[in-house]
Amino acid sequence: MITYMLFYISMNLGTFACIVSFGLRTGIDNIRDYARLYAKDPFFSFLRVKPNLWYCSSTHSYGTQGPLGGFGYTSVGPILDDSHKTLRSLNTSFPKFKTKSLMDLLRAYSDDQNPNSPASSPSPESSPPRLLPPKSAAPQVDDTMLALTVAKNRSAMTRPIDPTQHLVDFNPTYDQLWAPIYGPSHPYAKDGLAQGMRNHKLGFVEDAAIEPFIFDEQYNTFQNYGYAADPSASAGYNYVGDMTALQKNDAVSVYNIPQHEQKKRKIEKRKENDEDGDDNAEMVDPEEVANPASEAWLMKNRKSPWAGKKEGPPVELTEEQKKYAEEYAKKKGEEKGGGDKGEAVVEKTTFHGKEERDYQGRSWIAQPKDAKASNDHCYIPKRLVHTWSGHTKGVNAIRFFPNSGHLILSAGLDTKCKIWDVSNTGKCMRTYMGHSKAVRDICFSNDGSKFLSAGYDKNIKYWDTETGQVISTFSTGKVPYVVKLNPDDDKQNVLLAGMSDKKIVQWDMNEGKITQEYDQHLGAVNTITFVDNNRRFVTSSDDKSLRVWEFGIPVVIKYISEPHMHSMPSISLHPNSNWLAAQSMDNQILIYSTREKFQLNKKKRFAGHVVAGYACQVNFSPDGRFVFSGDGEGRCWFWDWKSCKVFRTLKCHEGVCIGAAWHPLEQSKVATCGWDGLIKYWD
Repeated sequence: MITYMLFYISMNLGTFACIVSFGLRTGIDNIRDYARLYAKDPFFSFLRVKPNLWYCSSTHSYGTQGPLGGFGYTSVGPILDDSHKTLRSLNTSFPKFKTKSLMDLLRAYSDDQNPNSPASSPSPESSPPRLLPPKSAAPQVDDTMLALTVAKNRSAMTRPIDPTQHLVDFNPTYDQLWAPIYGPSHPYAKDGLAQGMRNHKLGFVEDAAIEPFIFDEQYNTFQNYGYAADPSASAGYNYVGDMTALQKNDAVSVYNIPQHEQKKRKIEKRKENDEDGDDNAEMVDPEEVANPASEAWLMKNRKSPWAGKKEGPPVELTEEQKKYAEEYAKKKGEEKGGGDKGEAVVEKTTFHGKEERDYQGRSWIAQPKDAKASNDHCYIPKRLVHTWSGHTKGVNAIRFFPNSGHLILSAGLDTKCKIWDVSNTGKCMRTYMGHSKAVRDICFSNDGSKFLSAGYDKNIKYWDTETGQVISTFSTGKVPYVVKLNPDDDKQNVLLAGMSDKKIVQWDMNEGKITQEYDQHLGAVNTITFVDNNRRFVTSSDDKSLRVWEFGIPVVIKYISEPHMHSMPSISLHPNSNWLAAQSMDNQILIYSTREKFQLNKKKRFAGHVVAGYACQVNFSPDGRFVFSGDGEGRCWFWDWKSCKVFRTLKCHEGVCIGAAWHPLEQSKVATCGWDGLIKYWD
């Protein structure tokens, strides 16, 4: 069994050697093409004549019979390796075959290799010749884009340049640069230049790389001497104009005349003036020269404008001159004083109600007798119940009537103040017109019978609420940003105003005089808030600080300023008077204590709204349970005082919701105002 297996393996190896040998000799790898190759190769013909020499075992052959019969398992290695010996034995055994058949086969084989030979005749039994296509190991490259790029570059090098083109990505030739413009002229172009390219009445003028001083120098040189430098010439003799004058003046310009030439010209000019003076002196009468009123005296004693004045003896003014000087000084003083004051406007008022007094003779501003708080517990409003629209521009501030809240006062950017009925008709009751510019702030007196208004026209006006008459006007020539009356009943005649010139000015309205100035801030004053039983007041400013003052004493007793602080345009006092809520411009509400130290309460901070850039008013509910404020997106935010969490938000206005106020008696009613000109009432 082992011997048979070894014999079987040797036959397979011989078959493989046979296939490799045939492939190397014939150059083909198709087994079907091995058929009838014995007719072309003398070696194969020998195998046909003497097949027994290479047959090893016919019983184990597979495939076709004939010269290659038993191809699968026949070993032909000894014959292929020693082909010369086989041919030599063939010659000795078959001498005729050597002389005839073998030579014919060689000739036929050579004829097959050279088909163009005239003696070649294909064998009828041979297979047709097969031509193999040539192959290349180099990869095939698509050169279409390369050809297009080359063609584009060639066309760019030959086509003319567009005169409107400012950037050329190749080096054009001289002919391309100076080639004429091809094609028909523009129908709306004058002188061959499109209207859009024209920046001068004569065409298109390009900016030249020349300084204005150099241009003026060459221009004046050409006007005076007749020659100037040629800016278009790159090198060499680059002058245009009168060449004779150029050589004569040694090519100097009007700005670089030599020193000796300047002195020479001054001397010549002085001689000419002296000669003219001598000629005039001969013609002028000596009496006229001695008379100061004559022109000859003025010509002789004339001086240059910078020679200085010669002081003479003082001349007394006549009575008429003195009177004129006094009137002129008085007029100037009035103009100077009037410039610092506010703009004067005729005050007017309009009553819109049915009648100013009812059948019992009570005024329309009288508080209703049944106006009482039914419950001390406040609730957040949910819905809109009324809208007041009467201002033609935005509303800057709103204030409820003190104690009762049956009326609401508004300050508009349309220079007007309006008061509206809240409890009954819901209509506008009276309009106050006395400012020439927008109204910034308003403030009621304790009983509501009078109120203050501060406008951007630099005036502070004190109004009678009922009649609409202006009681008095105050002004320092600066814009008042906030106005406040002293809350004490016995000091209702004291007015405090924060001005744009960093001062807090205090007036006595009975006398109309300034009684005190608080001048410590470094920026415009935004708020004034009384604390500690009205003995002190807190002010905020654009200088990002808080300052605490004793009323009547212009000395700061507490100064609060930290690097993280921002400007605070609105401050409100908590109903228990222990805390201050300050609207900070970094989108948060900060809480400060009103005790001695005025410390920041770091545990309470109300945020979520966006007020940066707007002086949105912050306020408290009457019971102190809620903090609320408008924002720059037209919403009103409500926070819980204890938890500092957002309780509710209401979309109130289109634009900025600048002000919000809680009704003093109604526990769930809030009024808001915005720069859309509306005042809305929520419940």
